[in-house]
Amino acid sequence: MKKFLTEILEQPESLKLTLEYYKSKAGQVSLNKIRDLIQKDELKEIIFTGMGSSYFSSYAASCLFNSLGIHSYAVNTSELLYYHSALITKNTLVICISQSGESFEVVKLINQLPANFYCIGVTNEEQSSLAKNSRSALFSKAGREEMTSTKTYTSLNLTLFILGWFLAGKWGEEKINNIEKMVTGFETLLASREEMISEVFAFLGNLNYIQIIGRGPSYSTVLQSELMFKEAAKLPSAGTLGGEFRHGPMEMVKPGFKSILFAAQGTTYSQSINMATDIARYDGKTLVITNMDPDLSDTNVKVITIDQPDEYLFSIQSIIPVQLMVNYAALANGFEPGNFIHGDKVTVIE
Repeated sequence: MKKFLTEILEQPESLKLTLEYYKSKAGQVSLNKIRDLIQKDELKEIIFTGMGSSYFSSYAASCLFNSLGIHSYAVNTSELLYYHSALITKNTLVICISQSGESFEVVKLINQLPANFYCIGVTNEEQSSLAKNSRSALFSKAGREEMTSTKTYTSLNLTLFILGWFLAGKWGEEKINNIEKMVTGFETLLASREEMISEVFAFLGNLNYIQIIGRGPSYSTVLQSELMFKEAAKLPSAGTLGGEFRHGPMEMVKPGFKSILFAAQGTTYSQSINMATDIARYDGKTLVITNMDPDLSDTNVKVITIDQPDEYLFSIQSIIPVQLMVNYAALANGFEPGNFIHGDKVTVIE
């Protein structure tokens, strides 16, 4: 079995370990430190920042925090360094996210921040530069990862969501039960992976380009999907916000157009389903990944249903079909899935 698929299959265990850590005394101490820091120093807003997959996690986290009434932004670290540094004030908590804790731009940012400013790290590596140089750190428990991000992405997203729920006073049995259900959902989907992928590629056919669309926290999943197709399968792809897709990109839709659309139950579900209908009407194909049962009977639409009602946990769980598609597409095109040709797992230059 190829390493990329092995790491995909390790996700249920990494998510279990992450959950168990934040149920434990050590995890609770880490969460309390951050809450106390925010309250003691009257920090007014949060900036989430990272590069690549970690920036995408920032976007999902910011969606959750703002929905909970905690004012936040998501800013790419390279842009924050050179164009948006004025956003960081003494009343700002900077949450730096890096799977390795060694991404060049993140390390540069924390080294440049004045000593009286506030930065916490969220990482998978407890001995990393980010963990050592932050006021405090939160850890995911994904274990070692060598290929394009899969289990570190899902575990870091879960860590950030747990932090948001904790700060908003919503961390408890209900959330824990929902996460446990998500882990079971991961196991069920992965167990049926061969049938799922066979059906998906029978529907889509060979891929030369794939468009990915979503809204809200699922936009993080969109961006991660785009990155995986490009990085792990060397396949051209584009990720676009659902609202933005109507502002021009819809003109691409014609016979031969192929897309993935995330449609989670929530405030923009109907808009997403309407988009799927329109793509099919213009003779494009769309794979709809949803947690509902939409009335979509068009032959240009295929639906994968994810049994996860929470919109934020859905954004984590719904990445599985795409991870498996990327693995299949890479092998079909003669590439080692997730292997790096022009770079490395950890980017240490600008």
